[in-house]
Amino acid sequence: MIRLRIGDADRGARVSFLPSPERLAGGSPWTRAMTSPWLLIAVVWLAFFWQLGAVPLYDLDEGAFTEATREMLSSGNFITPYKDGEPRYDKPVLIYWAQAASVSLLGFSEFALRLPSAIAASLWVLALWRFVRERLDAATATVAGLAMALSLEIALIGKAAVADALLNLFIALAFFDIYRHRLAPRQGTLLRVYLWLGLGFLTKGPVAVFFPLVVSLLYYASYRDLRDWLRAVLAWRGWLVFLAVAAPWYLAIYIDNGSGFFQSFFLEHNLGRFGGVKHSHGGFPGYYFVMLPVVLLPFTGWFLRLLPELRGLWADPLDRFLVLWFAVVFAVFSFSGTKLPHYLVYGITPLFILMARHRDLLTNRWLAFVPPLLLMALLVLLPELVGVLAGQADRADEQAQFELASQVLDWSYRLGTWAGLLALVGLLLWGRIAVWQRLLLAGIAQMLVVYGVLVPRVFEVMQAPVKEAALLARELDLPTVVYRTSMPSFSVYRDAVTPDLRRPEPGQLVFLRVDKLERLRADLAGHRLIPLYRNGAVALVRVASGPGAGR
Repeated sequence: MIRLRIGDADRGARVSFLPSPERLAGGSPWTRAMTSPWLLIAVVWLAFFWQLGAVPLYDLDEGAFTEATREMLSSGNFITPYKDGEPRYDKPVLIYWAQAASVSLLGFSEFALRLPSAIAASLWVLALWRFVRERLDAATATVAGLAMALSLEIALIGKAAVADALLNLFIALAFFDIYRHRLAPRQGTLLRVYLWLGLGFLTKGPVAVFFPLVVSLLYYASYRDLRDWLRAVLAWRGWLVFLAVAAPWYLAIYIDNGSGFFQSFFLEHNLGRFGGVKHSHGGFPGYYFVMLPVVLLPFTGWFLRLLPELRGLWADPLDRFLVLWFAVVFAVFSFSGTKLPHYLVYGITPLFILMARHRDLLTNRWLAFVPPLLLMALLVLLPELVGVLAGQADRADEQAQFELASQVLDWSYRLGTWAGLLALVGLLLWGRIAVWQRLLLAGIAQMLVVYGVLVPRVFEVMQAPVKEAALLARELDLPTVVYRTSMPSFSVYRDAVTPDLRRPEPGQLVFLRVDKLERLRADLAGHRLIPLYRNGAVALVRVASGPGAGR
């Protein structure tokens, strides 16, 4: 049985005859279950809301964003973000406003701070589902949404109190409306594109505008429609919408803070990141070839199966648009001086649509299951790897973290990871349902292990001591400083600005990494350091007058 697919009727489109995936599967109960919107709702909750407030904020990113939000609420200055008393020019303001609104409604907690990201990620999946249902069908839309929500990196940023989920929501909405506008040019659709660009520009700046413009230019050019592209790009009503959304805050921060934000954000944090390495986040030329398979887990093999089909994908208007979207993001960041895994997320939304649309191409179970099996095997072996790495660590903070890790990777951790590995092996061997269906079930298993077993223990090692030290400092209510340590979540939990001083004074509490203790003693020769807290990689000490070095 074949069907005529005309959902992408387009200028220059080629009609293709494709077998119906659902008809090939015989409309089995498993197929109906795996394409049910109810399953997608459950997975969205699992991916973005389950365990949302269960672990402390992580440094640097969550700590920096949330401390800026805390200071915004404390000071009443909703224009210029500050972190530990200094202007924070890393990002525009929208994510801070969203977090501040959530905290004002729900109280200051990890859940409230992360909730805007979880909501944005859920709306991102909804936008994808709606777009794919319009262009293709509801079953394919559900499969695409499941794959996206269950992928390793999407679930991570959907649970994080940072700007990325919000930014990617607006980027995806802009791309979807760009495609809709080319199929059926309407002023309302075009104005929505500019609305999403403006909101994205208010979330993370030029990146939200750059990729939609470049990809749309290449896509229109591939059909020799540059005149239509120019007409859309030069639409004055659209730019009025963009300016109405983004310009007021940019003008306000200039009035409030002068040119500092513009010089730092646009020159240093945008051009500087592309042209050079920021915060030691460099990478080799093939960095993203290595990171892409990790970001897409457990669906790496599903993506790889698409690569031999590139010529056929290019012949279809929708597939061509999706391929260009991914390829431009991948290529641009491959040439960037600063490289981080989450940069790829700007371009992987289209991959989930392509995988879902062509899911019946995935028939090799080994190609599908080897990547997630390797990840799960690594998690099973993690306690042994920690032991090996502990013997090679030479810094005091690393040694302390490995020691704490060996304690938290207990029998329950081993039981959980072994259960995950056996579940994946069982899905590999179970041949009664399609490979893509088994891989989605593997994604659920991966989610349960990563966020139910692994992440709580990682945060117990890396962030729980920071939170405990901060709460103790808050209880003692003494002047507190940080010494050569960048962990801004300490200020969040202490509920106060914590300046970074190179020479603390007697009577002050000092928060620092344990490998900085000897240097602090040398800097404060003639004063005593009274230990108050030490766990994992961090310590809290009090500086007292008098000779000697307390230990």
